[in-house]
Amino acid sequence: MSGGLRVCRKCLLRGESGKEYFLKSVENLRNYIASLDDDVRVEQEIYEERLHKCAQCAQLLNGMCRLCGCYVELRAAIRVRKCPAVDRQW
Repeated sequence: MSGGLRVCRKCLLRGESGKEYFLKSVENLRNYIASLDDDVRVEQEIYEERLHKCAQCAQLLNGMCRLCGCYVELRAAIRVRKCPAVDRQW
């Protein structure tokens, strides 16, 4: 690519509907989370608490945090990650 332009990979997919793309993305994300080593991943109870707090946050949009752009399910699963808000929720 010239000029340093970034191309949205989703836009390059052919023959897939937005729903198919989304479902594959969710499956890939959940498989990745499940494959995290135990020393990296938080306990299930903590994970669920974090997701509950994220679900109440006004910055959540389509599974992503509008403050940092992360997928909240992934961020919440990783032990060393924190809520990116100034007034952290977790």
